[in-house]
Amino acid sequence: MKQSAGILLYRIEERNLKVLLAHPGGPFWAKKDAGSWSIPKGEFTETEDALSAAKREFFEETGFEISGDCKTLTPIKQKSGKLVHAWAVEQDLDASMIKSNTFEMEWPPKSGKMQEFPEIDRAEWFSVGEAMEKILPAQRSFIEELMKLSENPI
Repeated sequence: MKQSAGILLYRIEERNLKVLLAHPGGPFWAKKDAGSWSIPKGEFTETEDALSAAKREFFEETGFEISGDCKTLTPIKQKSGKLVHAWAVEQDLDASMIKSNTFEMEWPPKSGKMQEFPEIDRAEWFSVGEAMEKILPAQRSFIEELMKLSENPI
């Protein structure tokens, strides 16, 4: 079974919980918005520590290192069958400054031309209500669990 690990970054802004979500890059996602955002995450192997993978993937997709207390969230299974492990971390960063790694694919299809695209094309801070609309439906439980774990008013 394929597995991914990721970080749900959050901050408290004027007593309100905000979460950082990433929009996938590439032509398939270019015009998709609601229900297509995700926590920064990526696949890892059976021999790799999931939390270490989550921190590595966060850095690869945003250019920012993770520091601070990592709160374990309950893993979820996405529609594809992939198991996603996640940790909530309170940390602030400037979402406009993300720098993602890239991937290469043939585009347009059957053109024989290879193009490079960022894994994530942007990241943004969202209120809980906005985030619940933007995030992939299977990942909504990460935000719900974070709200329960949060000691701060939401």
